[in-house]
Amino acid sequence: MPELQSLRPDHVPPLLVFEQENRAYFRRTVPDRGDDYFARFEERIQALLAEQEAGICHFHVLVDPAGAVLGRVNLTDVADGAADLGYRIAERAAGQGLATWGVQEVCRRAVGAYGLTALRAAATLDNMASRAVLARTGFTVTGETRLSGRPGLTYVRRLRP
Repeated sequence: MPELQSLRPDHVPPLLVFEQENRAYFRRTVPDRGDDYFARFEERIQALLAEQEAGICHFHVLVDPAGAVLGRVNLTDVADGAADLGYRIAERAAGQGLATWGVQEVCRRAVGAYGLTALRAAATLDNMASRAVLARTGFTVTGETRLSGRPGLTYVRRLRP
C-alpha cells in the first residue's frame, strides 16, 4: 500500500523521475509545466519546501514501498482557513483508487493537522477522472473557469473536524 508523506528534500530525485515519466500522460488532461520546470526542478522544489516551512502550502507525495513516487496531492495558497487542492497520479497507478484515497487522506490532514475549513479545486471539462475523484471525495461544483485556455469547473469542499 502506498504511503502519503509530506514533501521532503530526499523526495526530489524520485519526484523528478515521476514528473518526467508521466509528462506526456499528464499533458492529455492538465496544462504542461514546460521545459523550464524540468531544467530548474531542484531549485523549484527547494522553493516549495520553503513555502511549506512557512505554512503557505502543504505538499505531499504518494510513495510506494520501494520509494518510487506514484502521485502528488498538494494544498497551495493556504489563507483564511482555506487552500487550493491539486493532485496528479502516475499513469501506471491510475484507475486503482489512489487519487481518491490520497485526496481523502489530505482532506483529513487539512482538518486535523492544518486547521483548514475549506478546500478549493478545479478541473478541465475533459478530465473526467479528476472530476470523478472530486465528486467521490465530497467536492461540489461552484462555477466555471478556464485552465490554460481550456474550459473547466471550480469546486469546493467544506471541512468539518
